[in-house]
Amino acid sequence: MTRRSRRRSDAGRGARDLLSTFGDGVHGDDSAAPVGAPDRRERAARPRVPRRGRAEPGHGWAAVEAASRVPVYRATTGEVGGLFPLLAADAVPAVGARMGYDALSGSAFYCHPVEWLLRGLATNPNMVVFGEPGRGKSSTVVAFCLRMMLFGIRTLVSGDVKGEYTPLLRALGITPVELGTGSAARLNALDLGPLAARWPGWSAARRREELTGILARWTRLLAALAETQGYSPTVTDELVLTVVLRRLVGGDAGLDVAVDRLRPITIPDVARALADPGPDLWRHARFAGEREFLDHTRLITDALSNLVHGPLAGLFDAPTNVDLDWDAPIQSLDLSRLRSRGDQAVAVALTCLGSWSSMITDLQDDGEVRIVVRDEVWRQLRLGLRAVQAVDSDLRLSRAERRIQLLVMHKPSDLLSVGEAGSQEVAIAKDLLSLCSTRILLGQSTRVADELAAVLALSEREQEATTGWAMERRGRALWKIENHPGRKVQTVLSPTEQRLFDTDAPLRAPTRTTPRVNGRPVGIAR
Repeated sequence: MTRRSRRRSDAGRGARDLLSTFGDGVHGDDSAAPVGAPDRRERAARPRVPRRGRAEPGHGWAAVEAASRVPVYRATTGEVGGLFPLLAADAVPAVGARMGYDALSGSAFYCHPVEWLLRGLATNPNMVVFGEPGRGKSSTVVAFCLRMMLFGIRTLVSGDVKGEYTPLLRALGITPVELGTGSAARLNALDLGPLAARWPGWSAARRREELTGILARWTRLLAALAETQGYSPTVTDELVLTVVLRRLVGGDAGLDVAVDRLRPITIPDVARALADPGPDLWRHARFAGEREFLDHTRLITDALSNLVHGPLAGLFDAPTNVDLDWDAPIQSLDLSRLRSRGDQAVAVALTCLGSWSSMITDLQDDGEVRIVVRDEVWRQLRLGLRAVQAVDSDLRLSRAERRIQLLVMHKPSDLLSVGEAGSQEVAIAKDLLSLCSTRILLGQSTRVADELAAVLALSEREQEATTGWAMERRGRALWKIENHPGRKVQTVLSPTEQRLFDTDAPLRAPTRTTPRVNGRPVGIAR
C-alpha cells in the first residue's frame, strides 16, 4: 500500500462513499458524472431515492406514507372494543362527584347515584360501603358527601359514632349536634318538628293523613326501643301505644275538628300514661278492667321506663333544645361522647336518631335530594326485628322520599349476626344488600372477601381485586353497580381533604417535651 492510499484509508470514507450504499442514485465513481454536472457536494445533498422509499432493507430513509403501506381494516365499535379493551369508552357517565380515577383505563371516575338510576345503570340510589378499618372507608364517604355539595345535595349524618364527620362540619362553619357526656343538647325522639307549625294551615283530610303516619312511626319506634330491653311487644301492645300517643298529642278529639295545635310529648309522658291509665284508656283498648290493663302492659311499661332511667337518661327524654339549620349543606348528630355508656346505648341512640331524622326530613318538603349516612348501621340492626324492619323500610322508600341512603359497615357477616341463623331478622338483613345498587368494596382479608363473593356474586377477578389490589393502598376500592362488572377506583384526596379526613390523627404520638424541674431539664447528663 502506497503512502497516498494509506493516507486516504486513515481519513475514513467520505459522505459520497457513505451515500452510495443507499441506492443507485448516488455513485462513487467521478468518471461517471456527466459534463456540466453540479458541484459534488450539491449532488450529495440532493435526494435521489423515490419519494416513498424502497421496500428493501437499508432503503427506507426517505418519507413513507403509512396509509399506502399498512393494511386498513373497518369494524364496528363493539368489535373494536373486544379487540382493544383498554380503548373502550367508560359506561359510567362523567357526572356527579369526581372521586378519583379508574385504575384500568386511567380516566376520571364520577359518582352520582341518582343519575345512575335515571340512566338505567341502577334500580335505586342507595349505597353500601364495606371495608376493614384503615382502608379509607370514612374518607371515601366524607369525600363523596363533600363533593356532592357542588350539585346542591345536602347530607344528614344520622349518628356519627366516632366523630369522624365533625372536622368537616367545623371547617364549613357548621356546629354539629353532640349528644352524650358533658353535652347539654337534647333531642326528643317524639319531636313533632315542622308538623306542629304546619298543622293549623292544613285541611282535616291532610291532618288525618299526616298524624296517622306520624303515630305509626312513633309506635314502631317505641316497640323497637322496648325490644332492645329484651321484650318483644305484641299486637295489643302496639294498639295501646297508638291510643296513648294519639291521646297525648291531642288528636283524640277527632281530626275533623279544627285543633289549634298539637301538644308536644316525650317518652316519659308515654311511660307515665301506661303506668297510670285512666278509665277511658283501658276501656278504649277493650280491657276488662284497670288491673288487667296494668298486668298486660307492665313489661312494655318497664322497658320504656328503663330507657328513661337507664343508659339513655337525659338524652331523648326531654324536649328538643337544638335547632338544626336545614339550609346548611351538611348536618351531623355526633354520638362520640356516648361510647362510654356501652354499645347498646349507641345502638338505641342510632334507632332514635334514625326515626327522628326520617320524620324531620320527610316534613321538610323542600323537594331536594338528600344523602342520609348511617354509620355503623350494624349496631342498630342487632337490636331486634323491628330495628331491622325500620332500616329496610327506609331503603325501600328512598326513591319516593328522594333519599340516598348510605350504609357503612365492616363486613357482610355484620348482617348475618343480627339474629339467630334462619331467623326473620337475618333474612331481612341479607336482603338489605339487594336494596343498595351501588356497592363500594375496599380492602378486605381473604376470609371476608369470600363472604362478599358469595353474597354479592363477585367474579374471581373482582374477588382478587378486593384482597390484593385494594389492600396495597388506602382509598382503593372495587365499585360495583348492580350486575355490571366492578371497577377498580382509586379515591384521590386533596391536601385539605387529607388533613380533614385524617382518622389516624389521634393515634399519632404528640411531640415529646423534656420534663423540667425548677426550669432545668430532668434526666439529661451534663
